[in-house]
Amino acid sequence: MGKYAIVSAAISLSAVIISAGIHPSGAIRFKDISQSGGVRFKTENCATPEKHQPETMPAGVALLDYDGDGLLDIYLVNGAEMPSLKKAGPKYFNRLFRNNGDGTFTDVTERAGVAGSGYGMGAAVGDYDNDGWPDLYVANVNGNELFHNNGDGTFTDVTRKAGVEGGVWNGRKMWSVSAGWFDYNNDGLLDLFVSNYCQWDPDHEPACTGIAGRSYCHPKNFGPLPNTLYRNNGDGTFTDVSEETGIAAVRGKGMGVVFADYDGDGFTDIFVANDNSPNLLFHNIAGKRFEDVALQAGVAYNEDGDALAGMGADFRDVNNDGLPDIWHTAVENETFPLFINSGSGQFRNATQRSQLATLTRPMSGWSNGVVDLDNDGWKDLVVARGNVMDNIETVSRHFHYVEPNAVFRNLGNGQFEDVSATAGPDFTRPAPNRGLAYGDLDNDGRVDLVTTALGAPARVLHNETQTGNHWIILKLKGVKSNRMGLGARIQITTDKGARMYSEATTSSGYAASSDPRVHFGLGPSQVVQQIDIRWPSGIRQTLTNVRADQVMEVVESASRH
Repeated sequence: MGKYAIVSAAISLSAVIISAGIHPSGAIRFKDISQSGGVRFKTENCATPEKHQPETMPAGVALLDYDGDGLLDIYLVNGAEMPSLKKAGPKYFNRLFRNNGDGTFTDVTERAGVAGSGYGMGAAVGDYDNDGWPDLYVANVNGNELFHNNGDGTFTDVTRKAGVEGGVWNGRKMWSVSAGWFDYNNDGLLDLFVSNYCQWDPDHEPACTGIAGRSYCHPKNFGPLPNTLYRNNGDGTFTDVSEETGIAAVRGKGMGVVFADYDGDGFTDIFVANDNSPNLLFHNIAGKRFEDVALQAGVAYNEDGDALAGMGADFRDVNNDGLPDIWHTAVENETFPLFINSGSGQFRNATQRSQLATLTRPMSGWSNGVVDLDNDGWKDLVVARGNVMDNIETVSRHFHYVEPNAVFRNLGNGQFEDVSATAGPDFTRPAPNRGLAYGDLDNDGRVDLVTTALGAPARVLHNETQTGNHWIILKLKGVKSNRMGLGARIQITTDKGARMYSEATTSSGYAASSDPRVHFGLGPSQVVQQIDIRWPSGIRQTLTNVRADQVMEVVESASRH
């Protein structure tokens, strides 16, 4: 890793940061290596003539280094039989693929013990007991699952022992879609947030019909649910604190859930993209309770005051001003809103100005990401596309069930350009895409993608973008903070004077969990002049004169500066 200096720093990461010296780069391109790499997986949603509501929604992808070899492995979530919601055979298993380090992967599902049992939706990665091994939480339609990583290549289902089976509504397990790990009270232990979708009962499902005959019902046919927050007790168990913290006070139809400290007060906040109900922005008040401020902050609705079919979301700084922004997906004719953090707890809708309104209006999007794909220092936007309705083409000449994925290059001036056409035929091959997670699978500094699609193969999309740009990836190791350092805020300054900002998180997109390490594209810079980290514990740490093009582990300083 090389040597680096650690000195004290008093920094304000909420200050306005000016980026400079970023050079243009080559086309963002991807190659599908799933077949040659041995990742053979198909999302089995068990589509039926009855069109049960969950059939159109499985998506889960998680990237994690489950065996500690420094390489990201792939976990894919699968459906189950309808209407029993049980995994009746191996074709419905969730699958774990170990990264062999040579571009291939090995299916280790059965040895690892993570096949699951329910109708799966999403997955979340976090080391909840700080033992150095990432654990897996799976969100299901019919009761969630927590798999504890034993550190020997196997996992143990500890769901009941931990007390995180999922919430109950009217005597039934709530249908969960996404989940995420974060330390809401900064006690050094990861807590668990679960987004719950709607009041659905397979035995009493409405029959929704239209011009095309039987169709999947509009979400308006189902009642909303509260979300769930579990506090980590530090002994392998959790306490449901949804009521006492105010999380349960607001109902919605929760889809993607993402985290960031949007107001710089040192406590991690929560954004939930809701389906046909107002989005939620839970402001964390001193690690004790939460207040939904989405309306006041300007992120509940679009610019016309309409609630959208919110799907995936990401909560990262897209304009390098040191403030995390929100980008979420929706369905055709709605656009994918971009909310720019203006500071002082407010966001402005930049969907029109950024060109995203025009670019995304004809699209339906599910999981998404805000990530620098060409290492030019500006985070780009990527989305897994596919229409909700499998019979959409019988009622529309303009929309299709299968859609190509899309990538929007950040031009660094507040605008984005659709560069999907040059991203390669593997990237744009149409499918009913749902899931997407991002991370550097081969540690070459270029961020790769893993996508899933209903009834179609998962794709491992290797980033083959050719540029002269440099990069750095930080693997955080908390000491007083949680072991994975989730919630740490990082600002870097390059030797060219460019400044960039990010936060450590695994939650991204829709039902997804991405690379826990923090990636920065550096443009032409070969040296990072300064790295400033504010850990969740409040400890501030500075590294200076760090060489580029490396994955570097950073251990939290032992004392507060």
